[in-house]
Amino acid sequence: MRVARMAAALLLAGWVVSGCGTGPTLQVATTELQKDMQRLQADRFFKNPLTKLRIVERPDKDLPCDKGKFQRVLRATADEDRRTPDVDGHLDLAQTLMENTLSQVLHYKMTYDLSQMDWEDARLVEGRKGDVGITVKVIVVPESPTWRLVAETDCLPRS
Repeated sequence: MRVARMAAALLLAGWVVSGCGTGPTLQVATTELQKDMQRLQADRFFKNPLTKLRIVERPDKDLPCDKGKFQRVLRATADEDRRTPDVDGHLDLAQTLMENTLSQVLHYKMTYDLSQMDWEDARLVEGRKGDVGITVKVIVVPESPTWRLVAETDCLPRS
């Protein structure tokens, strides 16, 4: 019995010291969010000047969101010329392109909502990097700019 209690105490002490269960910090999430911004700017599709990628808000300011916690936000827009009067087809292509970019280039785990497949006013693309605490949402619309992206960290402690 004494050995079991000693083992449990050592496991608990190791868990506390290693920081397990505390989750990511703002610094870790911010570093990843800044890398995401650079990857998006370097992506073969979005670096083309015709897409008019515009970083509206860079993730360089701590925004207070809870007692002693902060978050960072990245906002961007980009455009794709509509080649056809078919709104549904345009949105399908734009949605798929963004889902592929987020999942394959930026490594977000995507959430798919099949109920919006034939919506002609807008589509919502969502992804998450749970290990570092970042969520991305992109509204895809038929008018310019086609993509309106918001990526934000969770509300996290600085260290």
